[in-house]
Amino acid sequence: MNAISKKALLVVDMQNDFCPSGALGVPEGDRVVPILNKYIEIFRQAGLPIYFTRDWHPPVTVHFKPYGGVWPPHCVQGTHGAEFHPDLAVPPRAVIMSKGDDPKQDSYSAFFGHDEKGRSLAEVLREDGVNHFYIGGLATDYCVKETSLDAIKDGFEVTVLIDGVKGVDLSPGDSERAMEEVKRKGALTATLEDIDLTHEKKRKAG
Repeated sequence: MNAISKKALLVVDMQNDFCPSGALGVPEGDRVVPILNKYIEIFRQAGLPIYFTRDWHPPVTVHFKPYGGVWPPHCVQGTHGAEFHPDLAVPPRAVIMSKGDDPKQDSYSAFFGHDEKGRSLAEVLREDGVNHFYIGGLATDYCVKETSLDAIKDGFEVTVLIDGVKGVDLSPGDSERAMEEVKRKGALTATLEDIDLTHEKKRKAG
């Protein structure tokens, strides 16, 4: 791990099926897209890594209700629902981590995902010298929570962008409880007003 904390942005599962009118729409999930785009631009201008995760389920998986899971079919590989929200500003060279493609696992956490080269998220972060990432996206009480908790277990610093997340709240209060848990485990929280990467630009230039 680098002595200097290199930061990165992780945008979780901003896919059509998780937005209103999608197969598993998060209430007001699309409202975080403009905010996430601002974060994306901030990190892009600072020259820092930006990663995107996506659910990438096969048609038959234990994750889906017809096969014993909790959820209706969603984000099936190659479908419109699995595509990123059309307004999300995904940079051309962004690293995309796919998860949920193992039909025998739920794989909420991005740490179960892999990039196109087969590298895990932990491997990608360490190869890029990242030990602190900022996380936003969907959903607060599932993939954002589980990714944050796994990151902390793996020794990464995590800051949850509370203005850039939305939750499912299958049970009322799930999102609030999720945030309490990740903060209790050591995660920080921030909003756009708190982000200052000026020192990162200087460090890169130097």
